[in-house]
Amino acid sequence: MYQNERHQLSESKSGPGFWGLINPQWNMCNKGRRQSPVNIDPTKLLFDPHLHKLHIDKHKVSGTLFNTGQSLVFRVDKDTKNHVNITGGPLDYRYQFEEIYIHYGTDDGQGSEHHVNGYSFPGEIQLYGFNKELYHNMSEAQYKSQGIVGISLMVQIGEKPNPELRIITATFNKVQYRGSSTPIRHLSLKALLPNTEQYMTYEGSTTHPGCWESAVWIIYNKPIYITKQELYALRKLMQGSQESPKAPLGNNVRPLQPLHYRTVRTNIDFPSSSDKTQNNCPSMYKDMAYKATQWNHFSPRESVFHPMHYSPAKNY
Repeated sequence: MYQNERHQLSESKSGPGFWGLINPQWNMCNKGRRQSPVNIDPTKLLFDPHLHKLHIDKHKVSGTLFNTGQSLVFRVDKDTKNHVNITGGPLDYRYQFEEIYIHYGTDDGQGSEHHVNGYSFPGEIQLYGFNKELYHNMSEAQYKSQGIVGISLMVQIGEKPNPELRIITATFNKVQYRGSSTPIRHLSLKALLPNTEQYMTYEGSTTHPGCWESAVWIIYNKPIYITKQELYALRKLMQGSQESPKAPLGNNVRPLQPLHYRTVRTNIDFPSSSDKTQNNCPSMYKDMAYKATQWNHFSPRESVFHPMHYSPAKNY
């Protein structure tokens, strides 16, 4: 997807804190004001009635899963004829799906790049596409305004994993070391998504160097699920070769960035039991706010019925 691969957080002299110093072309990593990832604070979410449903084509794609030594990446085959398009939601253009990046931690308390109310999920899957109407490819679009869409799927541990995710997790033993790869056939992005039309969105950047502020981020309001066994297999992946494995591949995340004066919008409306005649009016009131699920209070089974749902709460 990108000319410059992501760097490991653990690499002290080339990690995220040094990106803006290593290469002058990456100066946005230190100087940018619209950087990603961010923490989603439920008390600062703004309901936007003009945010529509996000549309992702149903047909399946094939590609290759790579262990790059920095990340686990799925790339669509270059000779693909039926590309998956992403439209609607906060997007003003049609975007073409290109890649998946998988972020995860070496323990359950960390792993996602974006946080929700200060909580880090065990993992985050990011789907990337480029603006097909304005630009020719991802390499060109990553530098340009509204060039990229990033769709975040938070990953939680559960007893009923996402069936489509299993197509990816079943190949982990084939990409254990840097430079290894394996084909993945007939992957449906539509089936990979959580069962919700609700999301949060904001204007941000790529989370790799050079941190270009060209991304429209969409974060779904429910996680997808992975089993403990699948997550254990993921954590066995290594940064190095089989002869020199080095450290585990996990913790491949960029630290949280300041939101500054950006707005995080959402299409999560507040259902109203009164005044049912005004169906076209948003039902958000000044005495209501969003409240995040307390994930550490739920067992994996219960969290299936209580996904990443922001519920209205008075005087939050």
